[in-house]
Amino acid sequence: MLEIERKFLVKSDAFKAEAFRENEIKQGYLNSSPERAVRVRIKDDSGFLTIKGKSDESGTTRFEWEKQISREEAEALLKLSEPGMISKIRYEVKAGAHIYEVDQFFEDNEGLILAEIELQSATEDFEKPEWLGEEVTGDHRYYNSQLSKNPFKLWK
Repeated sequence: MLEIERKFLVKSDAFKAEAFRENEIKQGYLNSSPERAVRVRIKDDSGFLTIKGKSDESGTTRFEWEKQISREEAEALLKLSEPGMISKIRYEVKAGAHIYEVDQFFEDNEGLILAEIELQSATEDFEKPEWLGEEVTGDHRYYNSQLSKNPFKLWK
């Protein structure tokens, strides 16, 4: 139940040509405190309820629990969400032995593109495609739970 991931900005849309899957995602937070985030997500026609714990000091590792729920349940729970819905398209891109999840954000986070890679250990080596930019692992501004409160459009 531990999630180990690293997060990067994306510097070009070249990843789209390499993507083997894309999904529309809409998500909200029932709780978005730094100690724990409770997320409700609709991904295409499925719903998910996810609980994430506080990240370790490096920002790479934290507790994660996820349960698939019906789309109807997710829609009902989204009505209880805190203000600040997240809307994005997720592209999955294979690079070496790993898969990057590249999120292109819309609405209040328009213009932001982030890539995440899940690892087996915090020190695991992985391939870095040319379109991958600056690493932002551990920068709380880029957590979806924080983007729902302080959207990218307000940063400038």
